[in-house]
Amino acid sequence: MSKTSYRYFLELAYKGTHYHGWQSQKNAKSVQETLEQALAMILRVSVPVTGSGRTDTGVHASQQFVHFDVEEVLDSVVFLKKLNAVLPKDISAYQLRLVKRDAHVRFDAIWRSYIYKITYRKNPFEQELLWHYFRPLDLEKMNEAAALLIAHEDFECFSKVKTEVNHFGCKIKAAYWEQKGHELHFHITANRFLRGMVRAIVGTLVDVGEGKLSTEQFQEILESRDRSQAGSSAPASGLFLCEVTYPEDIFI
Repeated sequence: MSKTSYRYFLELAYKGTHYHGWQSQKNAKSVQETLEQALAMILRVSVPVTGSGRTDTGVHASQQFVHFDVEEVLDSVVFLKKLNAVLPKDISAYQLRLVKRDAHVRFDAIWRSYIYKITYRKNPFEQELLWHYFRPLDLEKMNEAAALLIAHEDFECFSKVKTEVNHFGCKIKAAYWEQKGHELHFHITANRFLRGMVRAIVGTLVDVGEGKLSTEQFQEILESRDRSQAGSSAPASGLFLCEVTYPEDIFI
């Protein structure tokens, strides 16, 4: 990064239905590639971006952050207006903030939060934004099992098998279900997440809610460090990255 460049954090939201995840890849449409194309169009220079996390195919984000470097000071109001004009309808840019030059959107994140939404009722307006599940679930049992996550630190049992990570340790600060009318919402906050982790947790907790697993068996799965012991992954459609928290001192 040159001495005359400036680093910005950009807050985004996107509907992931029609994208093969966040990260750019060959022969597949990604959110990252779409954003970089839009930035190049309005800034007239190639602008690589780094995301706070990589959402999988079909997963959404109501709050995602990226950082990028430019060699000019940007007017946030003008920039956001231009960017939203060229972005597709399923990606929105909300906020642009100047940050310290060494601030990093992924490494400086303190907490990340996801929400997973299940509905008991067929909803024609949110077909791609919920998991339609029509069998009754025991919310109390699901919350008993979810509470076990907070005391645990190794989540290899909920990680995709083929993944390039040095360890499977995560610190979960909150994990709970709540009922919202015809919907069940699962909230989870951690310092980091493994690939496929939240959807695997949700799928396994649903097995608890259906009575297929006891809370004791859920604990055994946690201790097994074996993905094959856990339940099937919940569909991508119901998952949202919803909050990323940073220390205030990185912002200018």
